[in-house]
Amino acid sequence: MTVRLKSLLIGSGALLLVPFIGSQFSQEVNWSGFDYMVAAVLLGGTSFVLDFVLAKAKNKQSRWAWGIIVVLALALVWAELAVGVFGSPLAGS
Repeated sequence: MTVRLKSLLIGSGALLLVPFIGSQFSQEVNWSGFDYMVAAVLLGGTSFVLDFVLAKAKNKQSRWAWGIIVVLALALVWAELAVGVFGSPLAGS
């Protein structure tokens, strides 16, 4: 496991702490265990894909381009699961 992948996975875990800490102080953040599991899979999977892309990219521009594509894909999937932006069956609609 590379240092970059470890850093990405630690960052993913730190991001998961945000809703967990928020749920301790507010009733507005109401995540179930399944929500945390899905978020962990999404963030962990994105970390692995991002590490792979950064390792295979030849130059700085392609690393940035592929990195942005991967992060935008994560944001679109996350938004769809959260509020159903596209109305797909993933969002429960």
